[in-house]
Amino acid sequence: MERGYILHHRPFKESSLLVNLLVDGIGRVDAIARVGSGKRSLKSILQPFQPLIFNFTGKSDLKNLIQVEAASPAIPIVGEQLYASMYLNELLVRTLSNQHQAEELFHIYNRVLLDIAAGFKQSQLRWFEYQLLLQLGAMPSLLFDAQGEDICDDGLYRYVPEQGFIFVGSRTNNVISGIALNQLRENQITEEQFLELKVLMRNLLAPFLGNKPLMSRQLFIQYQKIKQN
Repeated sequence: MERGYILHHRPFKESSLLVNLLVDGIGRVDAIARVGSGKRSLKSILQPFQPLIFNFTGKSDLKNLIQVEAASPAIPIVGEQLYASMYLNELLVRTLSNQHQAEELFHIYNRVLLDIAAGFKQSQLRWFEYQLLLQLGAMPSLLFDAQGEDICDDGLYRYVPEQGFIFVGSRTNNVISGIALNQLRENQITEEQFLELKVLMRNLLAPFLGNKPLMSRQLFIQYQKIKQN
């Protein structure tokens, strides 16, 4: 049996769903799931944030999902936590191709999802983005700058594609502090570095996401407006 999470689903023909899965030891897998009806319907468990165990069959890229069961109760996610978790799912669907070999992402995703459910913090999203970029092979070194020197807490750096972080002498546009980079690497992000790390991660993810806006981000903005009113 495999274990994983549904990242997204949509109707597919009669009584079936097309599901995007994050599978332990594999990465993203797309499959057709027969939902069924009555007491045997799988609708209640074929949902995001529900840990699942299952098998899949088929030789093509689009698998058939079979023998689906809940591995444990669904992770309780509400309010702001929900939009943060939806963001994780959307990132994975947008950046991972079907059968993408991102074996470690299941454990990282599961850990961050549980952390968010316990209490949402922006640092959780930055850490997940960092781990995702590592899996995609698109994260520049946070140990050394482009010249091979250690990244220092009191240094200032500019990211240059295909080179890494270049040391600069003064703060200008698109500059990030060394302390922010070191905190990201060690998963010790503090509130003072939230903004500059958010900007950095958006720039690094942009080539994978393209110009299409993230739906989870738009929904979160609407949610904040409703709360303020």
